Amino acid sequence: MKEKSTIALVDDERNILSSLRLALEAEGYKVRTYNDGQEALEALTEEPADLGIFDIKMPRMDGMELLRRVRQQSDMPVIFLTSKDEEIDELFGLKMGADDYIAKPFSQRLIVERVRAILRRFQPKDAAPSAAEAARILERGKLKLDPERHTCHWDNKPVTLTVTEFLILQALATRPGVVKTRDALMDAAYDDQVYVDDRTIDSHIKRLRKKFKQVDDDFDVIETLYGVGYRFKEA
Repeated sequence: MKEKSTIALVDDERNILSSLRLALEAEGYKVRTYNDGQEALEALTEEPADLGIFDIKMPRMDGMELLRRVRQQSDMPVIFLTSKDEEIDELFGLKMGADDYIAKPFSQRLIVERVRAILRRFQPKDAAPSAAEAARILERGKLKLDPERHTCHWDNKPVTLTVTEFLILQALATRPGVVKTRDALMDAAYDDQVYVDDRTIDSHIKRLRKKFKQVDDDFDVIETLYGVGYRFKEA
């Protein structure tokens, strides 16, 4: 029987911790709750989780700092919870690599659906690939994407991507030369999750380029067509 995913839920509001824990456990997830970022970081360092749900505003260590620290040791997918509209611009930048955000107040059903969607995309496997899995590995020049293992390599060097970054890059690389609009990329990365806007895709593209330039300063295969969208350069 497949082991259920573990979720780290971090919020200083006890009623949110209690209600979300009940909703997620009702779906079969294992849930660990923490009242602040420092407590969560110490626990996650000792025992990683499969997904994190972090509130932004917390004592001792806020959600942004917690994500920054987590990203130093893990590519665990993370959903941000935010209660202030003015934070949304910052969150859309997704500078630290968050995979999604949900504004308070929110429905428990929405949280459960977001969690299910992100975990469905993030299922790394450690075994050697079968012939069928190997056939699904996407190779475009120096780029190698393995959707089964959520791994990415550029010129045989590993590049760590969040779930959303991986899906955007996969959508572009699947059809080199074909322009993908921001809407098309949102559909590829967020399924039916419509609580995002164009700036989200731009932020992801910027972060993708930065990550690849860290391993290859000449990386230039993601092209911008202003007013239209993006495309993966043909070889």
